[in-house]
Amino acid sequence: MKILHINGNYILTSLHQLMTEELTRIGYTNKVYVPTYNKNLSVIKPNDNVVVSECFKKIDRLWFGYKQRKIINDVTAKIDCASYGCIHAYTLFTDGNTAMELSKKYDVPFVVAVRNVDVNVFFEKMIHLRSKGIKIMQKAKAIFFLSEAYRKQVFQKYVPRKYYNTLLKKTHIIPNGIDDFWFENPPTEENKLDKPIKLIYAGRIDRNKNILTTQKAMAILREKGYDVSLTVVGKVADDKVFSEIKVDPYTECLPAQPKEQLLELYRKHNIFVMPSFTESFGLVYAEAMSQGLPVVYSEGQGFDAQFPEGMVGYHVSAHDAQDVADGIEKIINRFSQITPNVISAARSFNWEEITKRYDAIYSAI
Repeated sequence: MKILHINGNYILTSLHQLMTEELTRIGYTNKVYVPTYNKNLSVIKPNDNVVVSECFKKIDRLWFGYKQRKIINDVTAKIDCASYGCIHAYTLFTDGNTAMELSKKYDVPFVVAVRNVDVNVFFEKMIHLRSKGIKIMQKAKAIFFLSEAYRKQVFQKYVPRKYYNTLLKKTHIIPNGIDDFWFENPPTEENKLDKPIKLIYAGRIDRNKNILTTQKAMAILREKGYDVSLTVVGKVADDKVFSEIKVDPYTECLPAQPKEQLLELYRKHNIFVMPSFTESFGLVYAEAMSQGLPVVYSEGQGFDAQFPEGMVGYHVSAHDAQDVADGIEKIINRFSQITPNVISAARSFNWEEITKRYDAIYSAI
C-alpha cells in the first residue's frame, strides 16, 4: 500500500523518520510531504521519499485558512495524491485539515493524530477553530492519541456529547517509539540508590521544561534531609532560564550530548525528572527508562497514563514544587519495587511493535 504522510514537523526531529523507515521495512511505500516556512530548521537529512516545501511564510501562521490554501495548492501541484491508498496526518488541525481537503478532492481515506499543539494551542486557545477540529475528527477513518491523558482531555472538554460515542470508537492510543539504540544497549548494572541521590533531566533548556520547579522540589527534599543533586543536559533555548538554573549549587549543567554519552549519563543517575508544562509525549522518559531510571512526569500531558500510576514513576503537577518533591520522594521510598519494572516497560516503545498497530489500521481502512 502507498501511504502519503502529511507532516509539518517531520524535519524537526528524527522521530517520524524512524517510523516511516520501519513502515518501509514491512512493505509500505511512503511519501512524506513537509510544508514549512524554513527548510534550514531541519535537524535531519530527509530520505529521498520526502518532499520538503517552503510553501508559506512564517507570518502566514496567523491566518489558518490562508496558510492552508497555500499548503493544499502546493501539495496538489507536487504530488499525485490520488495514487495513494491512505493519507496520514500528524497533527489534527494543520496537517489534518490538509488531509481532509485532499481526501475530499481525491476520494482517499485519511487518518489523523492529535498532539500537544492541537490540545494546548488550537483547542484551548483558538476557540473559533474548535468546530474545524471536530469536523476533521468526524471525517477521519481513525484518530490517534499519544496517551489516554490527551484523549480524555479532548473528549471531556471539546467533543460535543452528540458526537462522543461515534468519535470515541475511532480512537487508538499509540505512543511514539524510540531509537533501537536504546534497546540494543541495556544497562550492565542495576540502578542502585546511593548518596547523593542523583536526578537527571535531558532535553531543551527552556521555560516549558520547568527545570526551575524541579530545583525548588530538590530544595524541599534537601530540607527534609535528602542528599540530592540534579544534572541538566541539553541545548540552551532560553538564556534567561539558563542563567537562573545554573546558579543552583546542587545542579550541574552539561551541553547536549550524543546518545552514546547520554546513555552513560543515565546509567550514573537514579531518577529522571521532567515536569513539563506541556508535552506531546516526551521520548526522553522512555529513553531514560531503557537504562533503568524511574521517571517523574507531568500530570495530564502526553506521557501520563501510559502506565499504571507508580509502576514506572509518578505524575506530578507542573505548577507545584511540593508535588514534584512528593513524586520524587515516593520513588525513593519505593525504589526497589519500581526499578525492576522500568526496562521491560520501555520495550513497549519499540517501533517494530508500534508500526504493527499502524499496519493493522491501514489495512482495515
